[in-house]
Amino acid sequence: MIAAIILSGGSGTRMGSDIPKQYLEVSGKPIIAYSIETIEKSSDVDKILIVCAEEYRELIGKIMTGSPKFAGFASSGETRQLSVLSGLNALKEVLGDDDGVIIHDAARPLVSGETIKKIAEELKYCDAVLPVLPMKDTVYEVENGMVVSNLERSRIAAGQAPEGFRFGPYLKANEDLLPDAIMKISGSMQPAVMAGMKIKTIPGDENNFKITTPADLTRFEEVTCG
Repeated sequence: MIAAIILSGGSGTRMGSDIPKQYLEVSGKPIIAYSIETIEKSSDVDKILIVCAEEYRELIGKIMTGSPKFAGFASSGETRQLSVLSGLNALKEVLGDDDGVIIHDAARPLVSGETIKKIAEELKYCDAVLPVLPMKDTVYEVENGMVVSNLERSRIAAGQAPEGFRFGPYLKANEDLLPDAIMKISGSMQPAVMAGMKIKTIPGDENNFKITTPADLTRFEEVTCG
């Protein structure tokens, strides 16, 4: 079994909007609805759990109406990774240690079914799966505003969501970081790396960008509105 956790607890302060970016409407529906619909259609995902604030559950509930995959809600945490852990804890009675969990950001509305399928396939053979994009520019290590070394571009990649994990090892990797170290985690894959989990990379998708700024929102509007 594979469950998807969609993180929708961010405030989106860089967007300058009165509501979090994932709830802004584009072409007649909230941004979060786009990724929900794609994941809902995936034959590789059995359950969908949404991590969000209480005030947005009625809205999301309407999107999920009639979905046999809807596994309910989990509360947002103080940090992104605590929100991830909240979602994992909510799935303890649904998933076994060797089941899969896919973690996705509501602010990435253009995730493809193909990416989800690739993650599901690779989870049969490894502990975690990360979509990555190659670095196109020369990369440097910088300290206090000064370049201190060149980095090997071929060994560096930019990670994307969704990421896939074997449920049991990933839950433990997060629990082992409590109570303090987990507060410093900025990406879902970091606990897996720190725990020494076997992580497979797959090609990322340039179209699966994250909506963070007004320019990103304009780009998404251009894609959906033609």
